[in-house]
Amino acid sequence: MIDTTVFQNKTAVYYTLGCKLNFSETSTIGKILREAGVRTARKGEKADICVVNTCSVTEMADKKCRQAIHRLVKQHPGAFVVVTGCYAQLKPGDVAKIDGVDVVLGAEQKGELLQYLGDLQKHEKGEAITTATKDIRSFAPSCSRGDRTRFFLKVQDGCDYFCSYCTIPFARGRSRNGTIASMVEQARQAAAEGGKEIVLTGVNIGDFGKTTGESFFDLVKALDQVEGIERYRISSIEPNLLTDEIIEFVSHSRSFMPHFHIPLQSGCDEVLQLMRRRYDTALFASKVKKIKEVMPDAFIGVDVIVGTRGETPEYFQQAYQFIESLNVTQLHVFSYSERPGTQALKIEYVVSPEEKHQRSQRLLTLSDQKTQAFYARHIGQTMPVLMEKSKAGAPMHGFTENYIRVEVESDDSLDNRVVNVRLGDFNEEMTALKGTILI
Repeated sequence: MIDTTVFQNKTAVYYTLGCKLNFSETSTIGKILREAGVRTARKGEKADICVVNTCSVTEMADKKCRQAIHRLVKQHPGAFVVVTGCYAQLKPGDVAKIDGVDVVLGAEQKGELLQYLGDLQKHEKGEAITTATKDIRSFAPSCSRGDRTRFFLKVQDGCDYFCSYCTIPFARGRSRNGTIASMVEQARQAAAEGGKEIVLTGVNIGDFGKTTGESFFDLVKALDQVEGIERYRISSIEPNLLTDEIIEFVSHSRSFMPHFHIPLQSGCDEVLQLMRRRYDTALFASKVKKIKEVMPDAFIGVDVIVGTRGETPEYFQQAYQFIESLNVTQLHVFSYSERPGTQALKIEYVVSPEEKHQRSQRLLTLSDQKTQAFYARHIGQTMPVLMEKSKAGAPMHGFTENYIRVEVESDDSLDNRVVNVRLGDFNEEMTALKGTILI
């Protein structure tokens, strides 16, 4: 039993880097501390505890983690500093040596953070507490409130894929998950707290069921029955795990939105093989075709990595032409970053930073063209939009079922409500469509 009296009236700040899963887990950590008596520090207030949840997907991510830790130590002198997340799991010794850091927690320990805080007395030097990747077994549940309208439900953690460029299996361990029953209960709780939309998050969510003998499709069907949740979004699913039965189900589902996020990574089969991905371009194209056959207006987001080792100019041109041919909505473009210990480092052909940047810009331009064309096709239509509270003086925003961002005049009474909106032209930034609310 942990004595929580030391935490009463203490304050904490939280800083998260990386993916939606990290943000979800930070929110859960915050909830654990709040229940122990710790409140979130107000803006400008010196905190007693600093929690940094790190990312290590690229070298730049590592650098940003170190910068964030230095900044928080400076802003909150004397605070007890806890660092967790992927960078903490991969490089615990390096993180522990950063001035001001007290405790570094690995993937197995982050869900039990409270027991490592002691009496909040600063350590003379940082202490790293981690578990070897092969021994990471626990699944820490998380259903966090991203804002008043959207919750993030962690359904799975870890990855068994070991793609040649990626350190995530080393940072998060093998694939594992909670039960469908526990996910349904968390979704019901989110509905009870006023949540209207849930995003399903994880590292490789299509792999759900490895540890419970269930399946992702079974999970989707069960969650669709939860009363009060009006919208679900599948955050990212591997193309080889996005089955036709899942696509068909979403097309007539009560609450799963016509919105998919599918990592492609390269549109060249030779590069996909070097990456050790588990599909080829033909399979990916067939998934996009299937989605558009049953949901013509579905939003499809695609992850692409440029400049991986082995991506010659000819291979990139093949990839570009393939992506250009796809009926997708938006590209999330990442420049390849070399990660220690990955198999990709054995590939001899190296792409220069300048060439990576040029390729990235070409794909970002293509993405803008595809997104704007998708938006433009919906101008003049009336669609249900889940509105989100706006900042003072700013227009109000929300999203259609197929993830078109809509901008309307601010009205606090519309917060967390689904309303019918007639979609007008683009806003000045070309990032949303202006809408007129129909009462």
